[in-house]
Amino acid sequence: MNVINDMFLWFNDPLNWTNPDGILVRLREHLQISFLAVLFGCLVAWPIGVWLGRRGAGSGVVVILSNITQAMPVMALLTILSLGPLGIGVPAVVVALAVFSLPPLLANAYTGMREIDDEIRDAGRGMGLTSAQMLWRVELPLAVPFLATGLRIATTQVVATATLATIVNGGGLGNIIYAGFGLGAGRGDAQILAGAVLVAALALLVDGLMALVERKVTPKVLRQAAGRV
Repeated sequence: MNVINDMFLWFNDPLNWTNPDGILVRLREHLQISFLAVLFGCLVAWPIGVWLGRRGAGSGVVVILSNITQAMPVMALLTILSLGPLGIGVPAVVVALAVFSLPPLLANAYTGMREIDDEIRDAGRGMGLTSAQMLWRVELPLAVPFLATGLRIATTQVVATATLATIVNGGGLGNIIYAGFGLGAGRGDAQILAGAVLVAALALLVDGLMALVERKVTPKVLRQAAGRV
């Protein structure tokens, strides 16, 4: 219980919020890293997933790509990238986390395209829609719920995993935990616990916000069909 009390005392110290290594600075870094990683992940995964899904072939490619990226440890990838041209710092972290975000983004984009009924596509062609018009007016709007689901999963995972950015001097809330370990056994326990609570709370908050976004973009008819009113 002493550690928990010490953690609250640590949170109550204004300097732990406002100093150059404080919570507000590290939170901003954490969110920036996570945002960039998910953004780059979307720019890569969504076009590939949509393209393969529209072709109706390539499920094996999606599975292989997802398995490869899932099997690659983020810590190992961070180390490899930081020793390469990207160097130590934010760029290596963003690329590593972007790779980590690919599986849910890619799989859900592919599934979203495959779940569209062929009769809907036939109706669109019968109305004279071109392939591009079919994509933007029919297919993507119907696939939005799947894209939102993949985005929610990827964002939550990235926010939680971005804690490892501190290993390669990438900033973020992980620095608070790392600095706590640097204080030595017993002395930094409150700070370590505080950092862990911050990361967990942020991940839960982001997941909740993304769940609201997912619900907002999913038409009520589709929610009812899926059993989610």
